[in-house]
Amino acid sequence: METIRLTMSQALLKFLDQQYVEFDGKEINFFKGVMGIFGHGNVTGIGEALEQDTGSLTYIQGKNEQGMAHAAMAYAKQKNRLETFACTSSIGPGALNMVTAAGTATVNRIPVLFLPGDIFACRQPDPVLQQIEDPTDYNVTANDAFKPVSKYWDRISRPEQLMSAALNAMRVLTDPVDTGAVTLSLPQDVQSEAYDYPVEFFEKRVFHIDRRPLPQSTCQRAVQLIKSKKKPLIIAGGGVHYSLASETLKDFVETFQIPVSDTQAGKSVMSWEHPLNMGAVGVTGSLAANLLAKETDLVIAVGTRLADFPTSSKQAFQNPDVDILSINVSSFDALKMNGLSIVADAKEALTSLTEALAQEGYKTEYDQGDLSRLKKKWDTEVDRLFAIESDQGLSQTRVLGEINQFIQEKDVIVGAAGSLPGDLHRVWRTTEPKTYHLEYGFSCMGYEVSGALGVKMAVPNQEVYAMCGDGSFLMLHSELVTSIQEGQKINVILLDNHGFQCIHNLQRGHGSDGFGNEFRFRSKETNRLTADYVPIDFAAYAGALGVKAYKVHTLEELKEALEQSKKDTVSTLIDIKVLPGTNTDGYESWWRVGVAEVSESKKVQQAHKQMEQDIKLTKQY
Repeated sequence: METIRLTMSQALLKFLDQQYVEFDGKEINFFKGVMGIFGHGNVTGIGEALEQDTGSLTYIQGKNEQGMAHAAMAYAKQKNRLETFACTSSIGPGALNMVTAAGTATVNRIPVLFLPGDIFACRQPDPVLQQIEDPTDYNVTANDAFKPVSKYWDRISRPEQLMSAALNAMRVLTDPVDTGAVTLSLPQDVQSEAYDYPVEFFEKRVFHIDRRPLPQSTCQRAVQLIKSKKKPLIIAGGGVHYSLASETLKDFVETFQIPVSDTQAGKSVMSWEHPLNMGAVGVTGSLAANLLAKETDLVIAVGTRLADFPTSSKQAFQNPDVDILSINVSSFDALKMNGLSIVADAKEALTSLTEALAQEGYKTEYDQGDLSRLKKKWDTEVDRLFAIESDQGLSQTRVLGEINQFIQEKDVIVGAAGSLPGDLHRVWRTTEPKTYHLEYGFSCMGYEVSGALGVKMAVPNQEVYAMCGDGSFLMLHSELVTSIQEGQKINVILLDNHGFQCIHNLQRGHGSDGFGNEFRFRSKETNRLTADYVPIDFAAYAGALGVKAYKVHTLEELKEALEQSKKDTVSTLIDIKVLPGTNTDGYESWWRVGVAEVSESKKVQQAHKQMEQDIKLTKQY
């Protein structure tokens, strides 16, 4: 057997550079590169290997471990999970900074490889700088924190262990069902230890992602259920994108005239202009989709895990005869809400169902005129929201309307947290698939700027806009510097409403007068954060980072900033001052949150009673 002597780090990089995936006959190099921040624990191991020979892998220098890992996730998501990055860090705080990003990747089913440095396997420098010690178990390190947020976790305690661990890592990363964060914990001494690796370990390896067909027996069960229903409603999730099934879904709904709604991950699978696209559903849903959801007798969920937002905490579907038919590659997700489970690829399933239902002559009993009027009513409401004016300043929905009208069809927006995801899901109008990139499985504040960088790297010829509030921006924006360093221009649309206004609204909506969510000075009278707003010049701050920045207080300034930022060649930030509380809300939706059962506030007491009444309307499964 021919061998080659390499350090474990050198062997790992050489292996990663030879991993490919094949989907629908197209072969793609799976790893674009490595993102990292060096420290003791990886600089003389993986760092040395990257310095000497990266192969075709590109090294990206992150500025915050969580931020760079979010960029890696965004890249993989935009690439439909067919390409990704590995992320390397030092031990201790550097590694722990990536745990949040690992959770974000796993919740959203996005493949990212995490390579945190670890303490010495030999345990001779004991304790090493930044080591967390567990006196009862010396096998436990900071990296054990990755276990609950990883789909696969391993610690490479000897250099030869890399071979089985690397193969298992690829097994999970390329699995459409089980993908997510994969963590290989790398002790810093083992990274530099050599081993005679078999040459065949480094040969090109192709992982074939096969579409799971719809079995005939399952198809028949699904057809019988659909035939028994009069008014089905489709909920399109992110799985439609990953299956490249946008056109297939369109053919299905047009053939049988079934209205479509979407989740955050599924938005943009169909143009907003399509007469059967009723928009977002659930807590952040449109009036049209939510009214249909209340009346539908069959929910056809395609590629969604039916989380609490699209289902309005299981209250959205009020018809006593409603059933759920769930199409998903994951049996775990397909069983959500006690539905008829269709475990299959979305494109395969929709194709088979279209043929079978057409042979049966199936037709829905919707009045198409009623559907048109319902859609028109919602479109009119969005127009109203986009046109709201106030003498006090800019409303959030007016700002979004102007931006939506300005950007091009292929431009991509990126978001994640705060009040913006609700507004964007409801009112943002997309015509092209993959132009709406929202991380809303984890709703991780700070994803927006980092995510925009990852998306821009995935689609370098398209303009990318990070849509974030001041709260999210303050949480994490360090990869703005990386975007400048890499020549990857992104545009940050920062809506400054003086705090965490989304949660402030949620708080007040459940009986509170508001506490601890606005960026205010501490009052000497109340000893609480109730004095004036803290003035923050985000444009000046961004300008100091090297970003081209603009300040916006008026509609005219916004239009001018958008026009000019389009011409800029470096990353931009538009600091827009908007009125707090001018976001959208309601539209026949409900979200379950815990409300205090005992309180001195009568408003809180009433909110708790209302919560108990709403719970009675939910599906208990």
